[in-house]
Amino acid sequence: MMAADIVPVLMYHHVRPGGGMIATTPEHFEDQLRWFARRGYRSLSTAEFLHHLQQGGAPRRSMLITFDDGYLDNWVYAAPLLRRYGMQATVFIVTGWVGQGPVRPQLTDGERLPDTPEHRECERRIDQGRADEVILRWSEILALREQGVMEFHSHTHTHTRWDQLDAAAKNTHMRAELTQSRGCLQQHLGEVSDQLCWPQGYFDEDYVRIAQETGFRYLYTTRAFGRNRQGTDPASIFRFAVRDTSGASLGRRVRVAAHPVLAPVFNGWKRWKRGQHYGD
Repeated sequence: MMAADIVPVLMYHHVRPGGGMIATTPEHFEDQLRWFARRGYRSLSTAEFLHHLQQGGAPRRSMLITFDDGYLDNWVYAAPLLRRYGMQATVFIVTGWVGQGPVRPQLTDGERLPDTPEHRECERRIDQGRADEVILRWSEILALREQGVMEFHSHTHTHTRWDQLDAAAKNTHMRAELTQSRGCLQQHLGEVSDQLCWPQGYFDEDYVRIAQETGFRYLYTTRAFGRNRQGTDPASIFRFAVRDTSGASLGRRVRVAAHPVLAPVFNGWKRWKRGQHYGD
């Protein structure tokens, strides 16, 4: 089997009826998974993805599916569809938002499903201290880990942009965030990895240094136009946001992202067009 030179990393947030801001409908999500499954694509675990960054050798049609924040709809809609098509995903959870309680119904249970609001409403409820209504519970996280459908890593403890709220002490706050998040994952999952996704995509040199000092090595960005290859800087893993679109449409984007000739041309043009100055 031919090995992949580039492994695209897909970034989702919500899978919910009606779509909406940074959301994909269950119908489109299923169409995307079906498109990949029929063409022999494989969704990697992060262990397989990190092996690719270190040594290469990932199967040619490989990708990494990621979700940010850990919304309840990931349990209700995304996980059953991933199981149906033999795919797996990685979820970066905001540990301070995760609560306790029994697992809730899923798409395949034949029961009345819980409300899964659009993104702005989720933010409103979280701000009101009602995160349990819209965020995964530890019981659901543990169930998904056991099933091998999703794995879980840090997205900090409160998802705060400290540079915007307290610029003078942002580094102190970020160190505390990462330490709290690591402790929470260790307590509830029995382990914590060296992988971190930045809240709202923001990071700077200080944040990278602090993340590395607190035990994180692999840092996931929202930089869309770069190639995840053997030897890629682990402090700058590229991801692109998935739109609420068909499987064929997403498939074209993934094919371009993984193409050894088209990818650097496409990425360079996109960075130039948007005035972005990071490397490939």
